[in-house]
Amino acid sequence: MFNRHHFTAASTATPAAGRLRRAALVCLSALTLAGCVQPWQQYQQGADESTIVARLGPPRETYDLPDGGKRLMWPTQPMGETTTAADIDAAGKIVNVRQVLQPNEFYRAQIGQWTKSDVLVNFGRPVETAYFPLMKREVWTYRYLEDNVWYMMYSFYFDDQGIVRLTQKTPDPLHDPDRRALF
Repeated sequence: MFNRHHFTAASTATPAAGRLRRAALVCLSALTLAGCVQPWQQYQQGADESTIVARLGPPRETYDLPDGGKRLMWPTQPMGETTTAADIDAAGKIVNVRQVLQPNEFYRAQIGQWTKSDVLVNFGRPVETAYFPLMKREVWTYRYLEDNVWYMMYSFYFDDQGIVRLTQKTPDPLHDPDRRALF
């Protein structure tokens, strides 16, 4: 039988207690999200290069940029899906810091124009390379996480002159439970 007079502790709480509980929940949520800040989101434009090197350690890859600056990279490859890249100007100041292994960065590659050097400077060393003799194409592949959910591989196909002729994205077999035993 239904009891109309059943009260829970929450229904008898004072309005002030409810506000306090909501405030605590908001604070907890903010702290949780602050813990999710990624390395590429923690730096201000114009800060000294030493701030990022002190936090992330020496870069694993460094490339010269056309404007006299340089790009520092901290890849998590071969098993990880991110590469933090910091563009540093000629004066040693941070221009920008971002995660480069993601679709909006990959889609900037211009078929018929980008070279191996362009791909290397923009994405770092690939996780794997291969050569397909019948196609006469060298392939560089990078692991990445699409939409923070899907484990994917992004490949650049180069002709014999080192020009990008094709790109391709495929599921990462490393994370496919049906194919995991193959690798």
